[in-house]
Amino acid sequence: MENLDKYVPKVHFEQIPIKNLVSNQKYQRNLSQRHIDRTLKNFDLYQINPVKVSRRDGKNYVFNGQHTIEMIAAISGSRDTPVWCMVYDDLEYIHEADIFANQQKFVKKLSAYEIFVANIEADNDSQIVVQKIVESCGLKITSTRCLGGICAVTCLEQIFQNHGYHVLDRTLKLVVNTWEGDMVSLAANMIRGIAHLVIVFGDSLRDEVFAERVGTVSAREIARTAKDRRAGSLGYAEALLIVYNKKSKAGLSMQKLYKSRNQRGDSTNMEYESEVYSEWI
Repeated sequence: MENLDKYVPKVHFEQIPIKNLVSNQKYQRNLSQRHIDRTLKNFDLYQINPVKVSRRDGKNYVFNGQHTIEMIAAISGSRDTPVWCMVYDDLEYIHEADIFANQQKFVKKLSAYEIFVANIEADNDSQIVVQKIVESCGLKITSTRCLGGICAVTCLEQIFQNHGYHVLDRTLKLVVNTWEGDMVSLAANMIRGIAHLVIVFGDSLRDEVFAERVGTVSAREIARTAKDRRAGSLGYAEALLIVYNKKSKAGLSMQKLYKSRNQRGDSTNMEYESEVYSEWI
């Protein structure tokens, strides 16, 4: 009979104080204080994984979990705080480096859709509200493109988190009233482009006029025009505004698209403005 123990790592678990852990090996990346600070804002004890440690020459070398131990030290206020460690006693430095380099190579990351579904199952408020907005517009959140299905989950969540219920609700209603669930119209850049118009122009953007004028042009044609004008969703906002302003004596200002609350420097620097916009929306 085959020895199944060969598939079980030779490890044991210990609680080791952070001050007794070493995590300055050359193969490791530099610590990101930004990542630590962001994680601390959303600290959850149940999200902490055991730290992987190689015990060599009487020292405990961390080869997976250096940000974890710094986060726990920061939130507890002490490096005497113990953390659960998965301790390997049979590794050499070169093996540690190889494990570190390849640890994510065969890991299948969760998609945005899979994370969204898990949040729904966990009854998390933001995702539940986003889902209700989508469904109230006769749409659905899907993992693959289809008529009336939105794959751009991250886009929906960002608009809701940054600008609230009414902006996302109005944006999706404009999409549906204009193109009736066409797949191209439900792409992330199109949704972001329309959201940008809603945010910038507010009530000056008339929903019925938008649906009537922009609806005469296919979503696919809008996408082609957008790509010719500018990369990303700002190109879509431009293309949409051009069609909206047609046959209008006093159209909405194109220059107003490039003004943001976080603007700095030369307002004619379109590369910068595009960067600000992507962060804003």
